[in-house]
Amino acid sequence: MKLLAATALTLSLFASSFAQAQGSQSIRITRSGSQTSRQGPAENFTGSVRVDPLFQANAPARASSSLVTFEPGARSAWHTHPLGQVLIVTAGTGRVQRWGDPVEEIRQGDVVWTPPGQKHWHGAAPGSSMAHIAIVEALDGKSVDWMEHVSDAEYNTPVRAQGAASAAPAGSASGAGAQPRPSQAAIGDFSPKLAEITDKVLYGDVWERPQLSKRDRSLATVAALIAMNRPDQLRSHFARARANGMTKEELIEVITHMAFYAGWPNAVTAIAVAREVFQQ
Repeated sequence: MKLLAATALTLSLFASSFAQAQGSQSIRITRSGSQTSRQGPAENFTGSVRVDPLFQANAPARASSSLVTFEPGARSAWHTHPLGQVLIVTAGTGRVQRWGDPVEEIRQGDVVWTPPGQKHWHGAAPGSSMAHIAIVEALDGKSVDWMEHVSDAEYNTPVRAQGAASAAPAGSASGAGAQPRPSQAAIGDFSPKLAEITDKVLYGDVWERPQLSKRDRSLATVAALIAMNRPDQLRSHFARARANGMTKEELIEVITHMAFYAGWPNAVTAIAVAREVFQQ
């Protein structure tokens, strides 16, 4: 009788524990706006940054996530993650850099993976805000190690635009699957030497000089091409300007200003070219 009673009590306790465990695993919805936003702390960020928590790690899981919004020019400090990090860019244009590598441009829809222990930073471009979802895992309760702030000089180094080739020098032959050099599509099949000089001297040297960012070089180039009424060159340089971090609104504003300095017909031609590029 005592054995039956003990068995019944054990089954009862097991059933109760099982029911509680099942209840704890039910779907949970955290409603939008129900969690408190906070400003990114000044010791870890430069500029205006808002952090919206999405979810915290619940054992045995160890992943957590936040939506981080950077105003133009804002960025994180240098830091590492013991188990790496995934960023999903949800809005705007930003920048990311691993220690020792060029600064990379990131845009809405891009997914960025930073391996464990790699020193890096990320933030918004100078002329655009940027928001990303950050997902990290904790190791022994720690998910990030913060380091020094990113200096203005580091932040303003030239940006490697999306799709830029990172391997062969400008004058070298392209291997299988290699990215074509910038001038190949326009003039390479007709004048290979002119394309080589353009890529080596203009894009390989002048555009890589640190005194101006690629974004600022694009702004100057676009303005000059509008003034000279060069629609064919404008077409490619509008696309390059977008890749170098200029927004559609900024380029339209440049055209508007140039209408006063270079004439209405030049500005109208530039608007037609810009519309074509932006609709692609």
